[in-house]
Parts: sequence; C-alpha cells; structure tokens
Amino acid sequence: APAPGPGPHLQQQLPVFENPVLVEDGDDLTDSEESLFSGLEDSGSESSDEGEGGDADEGDDGDDDGDHKQGKSGEDNDSGVEEKKSTKGKLSKRESKISKAARKEKLAESEHILKPEHLGLTPPADEYKDDTSDEEDIRNTVGNIPMEWYKDYPHIGYDLDGKKIYKPIRNKDELDEFLDKMENPDYWRTVPDKMTGTDIRLTDDQIDLVHRLQKGQFGDAKFDPFQSSVDFFTHETMIHPVTNHPAHKRSFIPSLIEKEKVSKLVHAIKMGWIKPRKPRDDTPQYYDLWAKEDPNAILGRHKMHVPAPKLKLPGHEESYNPPPEYLLTDEERLAWEQQEPEERKLNFLPRAFGSLRAVPAFSRFIHERFERCLDLYLCPRQRKMRVNVDPEDLIPKLPKPKDLQPFPTTQALVYSGHTNLVRCISVSPSGQWLASGSDDHTVRFWEVSTARCVKTIEVEGAVKSIAWNPNPANCLVALAVERAVIIVNPSLGDRLLYSATDQLMAAFEKPEEEAPQPAEWAAAEGEAYEAGFRLTITHNKLVKQVTWHGKGDYLATVIPDNGNAQVLIHQLSKRRSQNPFRKNKGLVQCVSFHPIRPFFFVATQRYVRVYNLLKQELAKKLMANCKWVSSMAIHPGGDNVICGSYDSRLAWFDLDLSTKPYKVLRHHKRALRGVAFHKHYPLFASASDDGTVIVCHGMVYSDLLQNPLLAPVKLLRGHQITRDLGVLDVLFHPSQPWLFSAGADATIRLFT
Repeated sequence: APAPGPGPHLQQQLPVFENPVLVEDGDDLTDSEESLFSGLEDSGSESSDEGEGGDADEGDDGDDDGDHKQGKSGEDNDSGVEEKKSTKGKLSKRESKISKAARKEKLAESEHILKPEHLGLTPPADEYKDDTSDEEDIRNTVGNIPMEWYKDYPHIGYDLDGKKIYKPIRNKDELDEFLDKMENPDYWRTVPDKMTGTDIRLTDDQIDLVHRLQKGQFGDAKFDPFQSSVDFFTHETMIHPVTNHPAHKRSFIPSLIEKEKVSKLVHAIKMGWIKPRKPRDDTPQYYDLWAKEDPNAILGRHKMHVPAPKLKLPGHEESYNPPPEYLLTDEERLAWEQQEPEERKLNFLPRAFGSLRAVPAFSRFIHERFERCLDLYLCPRQRKMRVNVDPEDLIPKLPKPKDLQPFPTTQALVYSGHTNLVRCISVSPSGQWLASGSDDHTVRFWEVSTARCVKTIEVEGAVKSIAWNPNPANCLVALAVERAVIIVNPSLGDRLLYSATDQLMAAFEKPEEEAPQPAEWAAAEGEAYEAGFRLTITHNKLVKQVTWHGKGDYLATVIPDNGNAQVLIHQLSKRRSQNPFRKNKGLVQCVSFHPIRPFFFVATQRYVRVYNLLKQELAKKLMANCKWVSSMAIHPGGDNVICGSYDSRLAWFDLDLSTKPYKVLRHHKRALRGVAFHKHYPLFASASDDGTVIVCHGMVYSDLLQNPLLAPVKLLRGHQITRDLGVLDVLFHPSQPWLFSAGADATIRLFT
C-alpha cells in the first residue's frame, strides 16, 4: 500500500512546499535530513516525466499569483499527488516487506521533521526561479568562442549534434534602420547581442549602470567608496593575542647556521680582522663653510651674485627747508607737471617748511617702496664674464704699406684747361697721351709727362665716355656724345702709325646687300675729317658708355633707355652692329670685355652677369649685395672683378670662389664713381664723391688655395667738391705705377 502523504493542514501551513516533487512519498527521500532543504530535485526519481514538470510549473504559477489562487493550485497538486501515489503503489508491490517497513519509518521521520511546530525556520526561496541561463543555452549553444571566427560564414557555430546553427536573418538595410530610428522610441536603448544575434532592450537599471561606468563611478550604486576603515590592529594593548598558535618546535632548538656565523665572527675578532667600534662622540662639531674659498675669486661660490645697487643718498633738494635756489619757480613747476614721470629729473617737488614738526607724511612713500621692491625682484643682476682682449689683436695683420711699394703717393701734375666737369679720361696704350672728355663739349688730348694740351676737338654735346683703342697698331679714340659714338683719329705720335690707321679705315668696301642694323654708320667728310672724325655710329637713344675689346676691332656701347637693345656690339672692320641679347634683365649700368677669354660682363643695378660669347649662354650671375652698381673693372688675370656702387661700397669678387663678394670695402663716405685695376702692378683704386681716391694693394696669387690679399695703402686728396660731385673717373698708367683722376672741379690730376 502507498505510504500516507502529508495531511491537508500541513499543505495549508507550508504553501512553499506545494511542489509535488518535494511532497511525494518517501520513496525518493534520502537518508540525509538536509536534502529536504537543498532546493534540488532528485534526478534518479522514476516519476520525473512530463506530467511532473507540468505540475511543477503550475505550482510555480500558483506561487506567483498570490494567496487568492493558492486554493486552486492546491487542488491541482492534490490530483497530481494522487496520481503519483497510484503509480508508486504499483511499484511498491514488487518490493520486499523489509524495504516497505524501512520506508515507512523514514517517511514518519520526515513527517515529524516537516511539522511546523518542530520547524523553527522559513524554508529558502527557489534561487533558480529567475535564472535565464538555460534559455540562453537553448537559443545559442555555440559556447564561449570569439564570434569574429564566423563573421564570413552564414552560420554562427555548431550545436551538440554537430549541426550548423545559422545566423538569424537580418534583412534591415540603412533605410529600415533609419525608419526604426525615427519611429521606435526605444531605439536608443536597443543593442545587438553578438552571442544570440538578437536585439536586446536595456532596462533602466542597466542604462543607469552604463552611465555610472562612463562617469568612472562604481557599478553598485549602494557601494560607499569612502566608508571609514576599521583598524584590525589597535594602539591599545589587548588581553587576547591576534593568533594563538602554539610555538613551533624549531623555535626551541638553537640554530646551527647562526652558531657557525657567530663562531666566524669570534675568530675574526680574535685574529684582529674586526676592530671593535669606537665610542660615538655626540658633541656637535662646527666648521666654517667658506673657509677655503677666496672671497675675491671671480669663480667663488656666488659667482653670479651682484649686490643690488644702493639708493642715491638724499641731497639738499630733499631737505625740509632747502636753500631757495633749490625751490622751483612757477614756470618750472608748470613744466615739471607737464613732463612725463619718466622724464622728470626729480620725482617730487622740493618744498620749504619752517620746522620739522610742520613736515607732513610723504604721500608717495608706499609707492616708492613698492617700486624699489619691484626693481630688486624683477631686474636680473648678473656679472658679465668679460674677456680681456688686446684691441690691437682684433685688427687683421696687414703688411706695412712701406713693404707694398710702389704705389702713387703724391700729386705730380694738374691738367687744367676744361671749363666744366671732366667726366671721363683714357690713356693711350703707349702711355704717352691722355684723352679727356668734359661737359664743356670738348675733347682734349694731353701729353702725360708735361701736362700740355696738344689738341682740342669740339663736339656737339657733353662727352659721357671716352676709350682709347687698346691695340697699339691703331691710333683711334671712341667718344660717346649724346646719341652717337664718334671714332676719332687724334693724329698724335708716330706719323706712320696714324697714317696707317687712316689707310685701314679707307680700305672698307660696302657690301652689296646691307642688312638692317640697330645703329647707323656714317663716314666723316670735309671739315669733320680734317678735325679728326673718322666714323659716326648713331643710336636711337643717349649713349652712356663705350668700351673696346682687347683686340681693338669690336666695341660695346650702353644705351640705358633703349628697351631690349640696351647693349650693342659694333665691329669696326665690317662696320656692323648687333644686339647680343633678346631681352635685357634690369637696367644696364656698364659693360666690359674679359681681357683674355671670350666672356662679356654686364652690370645691372644689383647683379653682374657673365656671358660666354662662344657658347652664347649665361656663365655666372654675381650678386653685388649693394643697391646700385655704378662702375666695374676686371683684373688683368681675368679671375677677379671689382664693382663700385652709389651706396659707397666696393665689392671684390673672386670668380673661382663664389658668386657673392669675397670682400666688401667701405672706405669711402659717399658714392663711388669709378674703379680701376693696374695692368701690371697689384693695385686697384676707387674714386668717390667725397673728393678722395683710395689706392689699395690687391695681390692675386697663382696658388688657388691662397686668398687674395687686399689692403688699403694710400688716400689721395686734391680735387675740390663741386656741385656735390667729387672725383668722377680714375685710371692707371699702362706701365708706370701712376694714377690719373678726373674731377668735377674741371681738372685732371696725376699722382705718382
């Protein structure tokens, strides 16, 4: 027969145990009394079928619904218990009588335990009631693996049977996502779950947890991070020990290791290896911190300390009753008040009082003290480490001028006869004759050794430039007058020479077809021929400069206002003119031929361009580092150039070294008008508007590793400054160390 179940009164008093799994007969009860409260079902029960599960669910529902549904759930449970009893009755018939009696005794004991009067505590709630982990396992049983392994596959993993678990179909595109974002009020709190592939709506508690974690707060809202700590060990002596373990046995046995160490120390003390410590002297010791330092040493401890400057001691004007001459008059007081505070000699007004009792408090006292404190605090004081240098050591070591002779030192002759300023001079290749052009519309030829004017030629305008043909076989002089270049035969010196020059000029035959030229050539006739004129080359604009090539057949002219034809080159033997440049860059100031090689120098306002005439290309561009180039001269060796400028600088260029000046000399006080090299001696000179000519020694060495030696050797005076103009041109004698200078005072001077 089945064992009797618990009575109805026990079911009413213990509604927690309405679950039929626990209120079954004693077949499933184990020997342990605690199994009733373990909260676990007996997995070995034969009655764990579907009906039992259904009854359990119904029992749970009955619990959740409340007291008004407990009666109904009780009835359901009663019916379920009766069915179980009948099933158990059939099973129990097959068993022996001894086991029946044992089960009855156990059931009686369990009933005795389950009585509420014997049970003094409330049974625990079901801890798995709200657990959803089983549901998650049902939805996705892949396991805890990285989901990115399957991001390129249609399935998300495999179940226990080895079958693929496919990803949930998500057909949402961007438009659906946008509509969901607009229409779904819970869109902002919905997140996708990568494990299950579903969307999860976060609860308010979860959102609150996220906000707290984002702010760096603790996840638990009730956790107090600032709760007061309880000291385990107190400062008070307690009667009970912290631990009361019995002492270990080894704590009573002497240590063999320590015995060995002590024996070693005793042996060392006996042998004298270890000295006993001296008794410690506790008396304080004082010593002088700066005893070993020289107080006058610059590199002392406070080597940068400079004492603050002392205030000026008060004078008579600060007396309470100063002498009357220290008191300000009304005008002085008014001027003092109008001055800026920084400009005033005194920062107060002197006043006179009859006695010291009548002197009031100084109104600016706190202000003055504050400014003094600011001066001491804000003004850094530092000792500057000055190096004692002999000033003479800073001057470069230059040779004595006496060692650099010969050079022109004294004025020997004055060539006077012009009535206006002499703009240009030129000397013949032999050095016997000197030609000069002036603003008095004349060209004069002088004998160098006697300063006698041997010939005068009148022209139609001021002579801007004059150049003697460098070829000794020709006796020709080129003049730049207004818009024309006039070729003159002065007929001086050897009669055979100048007559041969005339024959050479007359031997020219005109070509049958004349090509168009930028300048007109015309041969002189009649009176002009008798006066010495041989050819006239007429240009479109005013001619500024004329210069010859070294062979004496070509000459170059500068026409500044002629657009792209500022430089023209003329050939005397063929009477041809040509414009070598398609375009002129800048305003051309002067030009010059290289003395040896086929190079052509063109000086604009700021640059000197060197052109290769054979290759017809730009070879170099020299930067003069000045505002306006006025003149240019080329060393006879051809590797050095000097440029004078209107901002009183002379720049020396070494063409092999750099395109920038090797040295810039600023010896003159005003604009430079002319520069010149000597053909044979290491001399160069510069003429300036300050009325002086400076002669410099400029030695160029054949050793390329040695830089040129530049040293000024003589300052030559003599010209008077006229109309703010001084020396307008300078020139060296071709063979002697003599110097010619042309000035605005209408004279030419020879220095030897």
